[in-house]
Amino acid sequence: MADLQLTDETPGVADDGVWLTCIECGETFAPFAAVRYTCDECDGLLEVRYEDLPTFDHFDGEGVWRYSDALPFEEGVTLPEGHTPLHRVPRLEDEVGVDALRIKHEGMNPTGSFKDRGMTVGVRVAQEVGVDRLACASTGNTSAALAAYGARADLETLVLLPAGKVAAGKVAQASLHGARILEVDGNFDSCLDIVQELAGRGEAYLLNSLNPFRLEGQKTIGLEIMEQFAADYDDYPDRIVLPVGNAGNTAALYKCFRELVEAGAIEESDVPKITGVQAEGSAPMVEAIEEGNDEVRRWDEVETIATAIRIGNPVNAPKALPGIRETGGTAVAVSDEEITDAQRSLAGEGVGVEPASAASVAGLRKLRAQGEIGSDEQVVCLTTGHLLKDPDAAAEAGADPEPVPNDTDAILEHIDEGSSVAQTVRQQVSKAADSPLVPALVAGGLGVAYLYRKLRSGE
Repeated sequence: MADLQLTDETPGVADDGVWLTCIECGETFAPFAAVRYTCDECDGLLEVRYEDLPTFDHFDGEGVWRYSDALPFEEGVTLPEGHTPLHRVPRLEDEVGVDALRIKHEGMNPTGSFKDRGMTVGVRVAQEVGVDRLACASTGNTSAALAAYGARADLETLVLLPAGKVAAGKVAQASLHGARILEVDGNFDSCLDIVQELAGRGEAYLLNSLNPFRLEGQKTIGLEIMEQFAADYDDYPDRIVLPVGNAGNTAALYKCFRELVEAGAIEESDVPKITGVQAEGSAPMVEAIEEGNDEVRRWDEVETIATAIRIGNPVNAPKALPGIRETGGTAVAVSDEEITDAQRSLAGEGVGVEPASAASVAGLRKLRAQGEIGSDEQVVCLTTGHLLKDPDAAAEAGADPEPVPNDTDAILEHIDEGSSVAQTVRQQVSKAADSPLVPALVAGGLGVAYLYRKLRSGE
């Protein structure tokens, strides 16, 4: 079982108060003297540790690097990233039936996902250790972020993607930012196996979430949530619900809260319950939580509309499982239909997200219905990627465009007639989704998604 207890002792290998610790055997390493992803002694996961842990009073500025006192450097390779909105969603809040519900929309980062937070730190570390080629395995968002930050740093970038399994918007991003895209005949976990072997041979610097420095950037999600929520409610959220793929954010949030408690910035009782959500077709973390296992069983066959979390072997499970359990959280699996319904509901509040992001709201709904989450709870749902990351899924979830004549009067007549038609369509969609709420998608986002689909089809 992983030992995630923080220590006051600073080892001799520390560099300016920063070092790496193995969470399995406790061995410590200098942070930048060599390229290292796992423990030399036992191959356990590594965690970045600090001599001095800051409180909220130490932070200044905006975005990820507002929290430089909690990070290995004063500034990284930045676009910039962070400072994402904590949306109010009043209709969803009433429908779900909790005391407060806010949506932390990480899709508003520069490349459209939370991955930018990790890359601003990780690519800076790559510069520090002197590598000239970056690499990752990806379900899409990691590749887009790494390509952008690699381009910013003027470093060669390789991305390995499971062939035919990545949303077109994400492939387009990586391509435009100049990454070499290698499509592997296998799933994400196969790609990760290969990129780890490449990194082990010294052929590239690995920037998947196995890299402990990437999670340092991602922990700033937790810092922002705590500050933003406290500013509005004079309190901290009771629970954070988030999608789980490789479990990097789950691990990063838990590290954030452990450090805040150790620094005296918050009390143990202030730590939100970390609650993970996976798709039913890709739920090894949920299986481990439900069965009380200390390890996850690798799922070799995974399938879900939520491509960003279509992962069968979450590498950060040793850090994430304790995070869920020690905070009093839980994990739940949701169907693709529940994910799509949640995506529509978020869009109806003006919050456009890709399917994997909507899993958090789908999971909240399910846990409320089961009585696992109380009506008195204040909840933050994390949404991890923008609507246009997966335009095909957005178009599929939304309404079809309506052809009209090139005539104003005819269009007005069509609109009047369509009012009853639209009502019928809404009722049919609601019945199909088994939901009392079916809002419309954001018009601009749907338009781009539709145009993109038409261009892809050659029409």
